[in-house]
Amino acid sequence: MYTIGTAGHVDHGKSTLIRALTGIDPDRLPEEKAREMTIDLGFAWLRLPSGAEVSIVDVPGHERFVHNMLAGVGGVDLALLVVAADEGVMPQTREHLAILDLLEIGRAVVVITKKDLVDEEWLALVSLEVEEALRGTCLEGAPMVPCSAVTGEGLDELLATLERELSRTPPRPDTGRPRLPIDRAFTRPGFGTVVTGTLLDGSLALGQEVEVLPGGLRSRVRGLQSHGRPLEKVPPGRRTAVNLPGIGVDLLERGMVVTTPGWLRPTTSVDVRLRAVPYLRRPVRHNLEVTFHTGAAEVPARLLLLDVEEVPPGGTAWAQVRLARPVACVAGDHFVVRDPNGTLGGGRIVEVHARRHRRHHAPTLERLARLESGRPEERLLGALATGPISLREAALAAGLRAEDARQELARLAEEGRAVMLATSGPGDDALVSSAEAAESLLARAREALAAYHRQWPLRRGMPREELRSRLGLAQRAFEALLSHWAARGAVREDAGAVALPDHRPSLDERQRRQAEEFLAALRASRFHPPSPSGIDVEVLAYLEAEGQVVRVSPEVVFAADAYREMADRVVEAIRSQGSITLAQVRDILGTSRKYAQALLEHLDARGVTLRRGDERVLRRQAS
Repeated sequence: MYTIGTAGHVDHGKSTLIRALTGIDPDRLPEEKAREMTIDLGFAWLRLPSGAEVSIVDVPGHERFVHNMLAGVGGVDLALLVVAADEGVMPQTREHLAILDLLEIGRAVVVITKKDLVDEEWLALVSLEVEEALRGTCLEGAPMVPCSAVTGEGLDELLATLERELSRTPPRPDTGRPRLPIDRAFTRPGFGTVVTGTLLDGSLALGQEVEVLPGGLRSRVRGLQSHGRPLEKVPPGRRTAVNLPGIGVDLLERGMVVTTPGWLRPTTSVDVRLRAVPYLRRPVRHNLEVTFHTGAAEVPARLLLLDVEEVPPGGTAWAQVRLARPVACVAGDHFVVRDPNGTLGGGRIVEVHARRHRRHHAPTLERLARLESGRPEERLLGALATGPISLREAALAAGLRAEDARQELARLAEEGRAVMLATSGPGDDALVSSAEAAESLLARAREALAAYHRQWPLRRGMPREELRSRLGLAQRAFEALLSHWAARGAVREDAGAVALPDHRPSLDERQRRQAEEFLAALRASRFHPPSPSGIDVEVLAYLEAEGQVVRVSPEVVFAADAYREMADRVVEAIRSQGSITLAQVRDILGTSRKYAQALLEHLDARGVTLRRGDERVLRRQAS
């Protein structure tokens, strides 16, 4: 099933042509009928000579309503560019043509309407003018059909031409991820809320659970219609009306997207390949405020150029678009940017959920080029270039079906160009990374660890959380990479710390003497040791990590064998008499209240004992 979209200057006969072809008046608003001018999107359907049906979106031609035109033209398979014979190419003809070119709608039929108002010589001149306007665009060479919607002359030829061109158009792919950009939302008595749009990327079926984004509104499909007929299932490519119970029409607006739950996440930042329209009178500047259009959405935004200071007319550039509010879109979607003076440019979205970039940053520009590449492996490697993401996210970023992405990633892993982090999750939630990104992150990790070892040579290693923070990784990605690196022997984990494999804490001569003197003092006063204030904190931490001392409080440190003996005697006393008090511990150990209290609080913290009033019991007994 295909969708045709009209384009052309105001009053060039688009709606009249649609009525002549279909018998349906696409102008549905009273104001449109009163002013005899299309203001908003109109819809109809057409039966071709073969009997096949196609959907038609009729767009307004007036310059004030280009934003409405953009809401309807994004999902079409073939453009019907309408030029009136008595006026020829006009300003909105050129702007609509530029938009069709930016959206890469490569199939088109040019219709020269109002043939009955001109002679053959004038018609030939207009045809030459149209050919000149098409030159250099994706519509160059499109078939041209003169006709008259009033007399009917040329309409049969037009229908035959449409059928021929559509027969050469590949059907819309079904990726299993349906998206219906909403271009209308209304209430129908007895049914409730109904939304319409052109269905993309997948099918919708009765009873299917759906989500409306942005907003996360949930519903189930209670009714489906296409071309006025109820259906149980609608394939991609058709104009579709969906009945959504439980969602008020006041919660919906043009540009939202109906889809299946759980896979599409709206974004406020996208990276794009921008192409400026050729007729601009000035270049497109960096940091420009624009209106961003994709699908049926229209959002204020800021345009940041990444590789140049300005884009000349007809030029291209990498750019990031920061959106004033979230938009539900995917990589590969087309976009257009405008300002109050008209259309500036457009192209394709290369990455959604884009991070902030340094301008003129070569690695970033190389990664975007990979994402733009038509080769699946390059698009995947571009998606993985910043580190681990889920297989599902990688498929979305590369514009691939999940199954195709899995197969491609398996091949890249065999070639050593991608890393499948097997411990990170099952199925599509498993994390994957390019080998280059994983190695780059490892190099950064090892550099950070080496610096840490130089600064703190007596510590076993850097705390895991500190290393994760320095690498700027999400917890799940960090854990998966750390397991991967440790399995390779590139780093070593030890009691919650991460170290280089060859790092071994060791004392220098001065520190060794200080440690020996401190240990001797602890052993000389086993149950009432001296204060640790005189020993270097790093040496003390080393002794604690080595298991030679136990620090029970900032002011109290016991030799390890003394601590074990004290703990054993406390536990034995509780077992024999059921509980013990602080005073009893002091007397059993022959120490002071200070040391007895510090010991008991440490045993409480370890879960050995439990305080009940003035007594301690064994925690196992309490449970």
